[in-house]
Order: sequence, then C-alpha cells, then structure tokens
Amino acid sequence: MANIPHTGKSKAMVTINASREVSAPLDKVWNIVADVDNEPQYWHGTKTVKNISKSGNTIEREVTIAFKDSKCRQTVVLDPKKSVGITITEGPLKGTKVVTLSPTSGNGTRIDVVWDIKLAGFLGMFTGMVKKHIAEGTEEALERIAKAVE
Repeated sequence: MANIPHTGKSKAMVTINASREVSAPLDKVWNIVADVDNEPQYWHGTKTVKNISKSGNTIEREVTIAFKDSKCRQTVVLDPKKSVGITITEGPLKGTKVVTLSPTSGNGTRIDVVWDIKLAGFLGMFTGMVKKHIAEGTEEALERIAKAVE
C-alpha cells in the first residue's frame, strides 16, 4: 500500500460532483429542485420523506434511503432560486448534499450537485462502492430533472 500523507480528511470521506445544463429557465428548474417533499420522484435513492418541522426556509425531516431502508435525519435549507442545501445529521452516512442553480447564456440553467459525505462505522469499507452508486444515482436524477423541465 502506498504511503499517503495524512491530509486531515478521513479516507472514508466522499466528495461527488455532478453538473448538467438544461434548456429551461431557472424558475422552472427551481420549482422542481425546491420541491423537496417530492424528492423520491427524481432521486431514486430517496424512498420516503417525512417532515418533522418547517421554519421559514429550513426543514427538519426524516428520510428513508434505498440503502437497506435506512433512516437518515436531515436539515434542508432553501436559498430561493439559488440552492438547496441538505445536511445529513444521522444515519449510515453523514455530511452534505448541495444543489446549486445558475442561469446560463440563453434561457438555460446549470444544475450543480456536490456531495460531501462520510460513511458511518464499518460502512467505511464500502466507500468506493457507495461513491459509485451515489454518483450514478445523481447523474440519473439530473437526467430525470432535465426531462421534466425541457
């Protein structure tokens, strides 16, 4: 095994970046991305969403994910027409998923998704497999969102 200097980040930390430009105005894309109660329609790794509380643009919720029907606790912060930030505070993975929207030339919108997560406990052994699965699921979600708005 290579001698890799320690950078302070756990080896089980996973960062995934995905982007897509869609031929639809920002408002139309925002209406789908910000409808976080409807997330399972686009993000198939999310099976169910149960809101615990809402206060302004902040939502506390419990989400059942496809991984062994595990439950995650999440805080969602909506920054209208800019981003949806999700902080995963409890469950088999912890960290953040941020979906950012920006207008492109013409009447299009760029959707950027950044995951920064860490797998809990022994799941760290499966980091590579989980990263691949989440990356593919994110690309598929962007595809479904594009189909819905274009």
